[in-house]
Amino acid sequence: MKKILILSANPKDTSRLRLDEEVREIQTAHRQAKNREEIEIFSEWAVQVDDLRRTLLYHKPNIVHFCGHGVQDDGLALENKYGQTEYVSSESLAGLFKLFDQDVECVVLNACYSELQAEAIHQHINCVIGMNKAVGDKAAINFTVGFYDALTNGRNYQDSFDFGCNAMDLKSIPESQTPQIKIKDISQSLLDSDSTDSKSKKEQGLMTGRNIKIGKGNYNERIEGDYIQGNVYNASQKRNLAEAAGEIQELLKELAKSYDTDSTYGKMQVASEAIKTIENNPEFKARVISALKVGSIKAFEQILNHPAASFVIGALEDWQKKNN
Repeated sequence: MKKILILSANPKDTSRLRLDEEVREIQTAHRQAKNREEIEIFSEWAVQVDDLRRTLLYHKPNIVHFCGHGVQDDGLALENKYGQTEYVSSESLAGLFKLFDQDVECVVLNACYSELQAEAIHQHINCVIGMNKAVGDKAAINFTVGFYDALTNGRNYQDSFDFGCNAMDLKSIPESQTPQIKIKDISQSLLDSDSTDSKSKKEQGLMTGRNIKIGKGNYNERIEGDYIQGNVYNASQKRNLAEAAGEIQELLKELAKSYDTDSTYGKMQVASEAIKTIENNPEFKARVISALKVGSIKAFEQILNHPAASFVIGALEDWQKKNN
């Protein structure tokens, strides 16, 4: 399983960016990709300096995508504990990614003036993408769309970069020369031949490996086919689960427009309204409960990427208990 980690930061003392739309486009590319079952996406919002190390250690991603602000000499703009800007220098970023060079294949710095940081990180990572000048929201988002559409459908990093630039050209966006790629092995892709072979075997219904550990009445199981946390699912069930979670995600985003999700109270208000909306829509609730019956709370936690998601998870757990 390949992993994409999205890191977003938009400090309070910087201009507002459409980061939620950029993340949504990556998730959409993943949902529509023919190889989506081979890829997991995780996102972290309002990223602080310590979060860089912790999320990389926890997720062990193959791709790290940063969206936010950058200043050529100062570095990438992350947040401090007060939500204000705290810069991370090129040298510090290079030192960090050196420690993860066995896991990370590609780093995308979708931020203004980030080419300097890209060059520093490229000392240790095969493919790094940065911007050689300021880049607007429209350009950044369209590059993201083209890049991940290609990448999640099996194209290599170089080709995916070209698709990203072409996506801007197709929309007559004049910044198609702003993204810059630093790459050593142009043939490397996120989904290599082993992943394709594995997918082919799964489609034929062949099991390529199975490890079972039993102890104290519990078991953990991994099957190289359709699975979530030891339970086997077919593609249709996984798709239903992803679609139900996607509906909740879109609902949360829409409700968040009316509340301040920087505060705990605001997050609780969004979650409360979301739960009420689902409760008042029998068909919507039925889809969620059906997905919970074949899925798991953990699966929803992995898909839902929103500040208020943790408050909604509690309601999902309650529904799961009542309907199992």
